[in-house]
Amino acid sequence: MPLVWVTGNSGAGKSAVCAALKARGELAVDADWEGYNHWVDRTTREVVVDPPDPVPAGWLDRFGWETGRAEVEALAARAHEGVAFFCGSSENDEEVRDLFDLVVCLVVDDDTLRDRLLTRTSNSFGKHPEELAAALDANAGAETTYRRLGATVVVDGRRPLPEVADAVLAAAASLTTPEPAPVPPPARSR
Repeated sequence: MPLVWVTGNSGAGKSAVCAALKARGELAVDADWEGYNHWVDRTTREVVVDPPDPVPAGWLDRFGWETGRAEVEALAARAHEGVAFFCGSSENDEEVRDLFDLVVCLVVDDDTLRDRLLTRTSNSFGKHPEELAAALDANAGAETTYRRLGATVVVDGRRPLPEVADAVLAAAASLTTPEPAPVPPPARSR
């Protein structure tokens, strides 16, 4: 069963796409809100259950947002048919990349990112100056980073949400659509 990773920077539209996919009847999980991602102390490797909101200065230097490998493996195991969509990003992307059949990266420009983070109501990450600066810094090389991971489709996250969801589904369709049988060359007459 194919597993598609819908990723991108904070504010690129991953949660919105996840909700749109769910509304269309797809198996999709929002990694940030459904227990797949968590804050981890980079020194002790302990999971932080209740991070401060907003984070104090320097907090993001010590703690990282990571995807739990076991949780993604469990998602792949529970999905028996079709495609499962894992919507989220983390800083340990390369440690879990091998679990996915396809990566779809949503990208947005800095102005769109800034506007989305400062005005969104779904969560507060990005409203604090340190968080916003980190998100903008990560945005600078997001597309290049995800292309380097291989098997990546880049989607413009500024497009209307239904179009972005359509693009994600179209990319995933390549995983379940059988390759056409080769057409034999025409018989030659003697």
